Amino acid sequence: MELKLAISRSGHDKDSIYVIVKEEANMVYLADGCLKPLEKPKKKNRKHIQVIKKLPKEITEVFTQENFRNEEIKRAIKLYRKSVIDARQLS
Repeated sequence: MELKLAISRSGHDKDSIYVIVKEEANMVYLADGCLKPLEKPKKKNRKHIQVIKKLPKEITEVFTQENFRNEEIKRAIKLYRKSVIDARQLS
């Protein structure tokens, strides 16, 4: 499964970062490993999220295995947040 991160663009969870665990026609299922674990993902309309296209290599390496757990989801989100903060400090 290809790793896709997304940012919520509307709703009470606006600006939250999630991993897309399942995709349907116009709905996606999102997990963050904490409040929304893999076992009970958040269902959200596709037009209310923004998929993050460019991911640093260290984040994609977290998901080298076929099956992943909530711990890997939390780690990927944490690494992404850290990479964004580092990029802001450099500019």
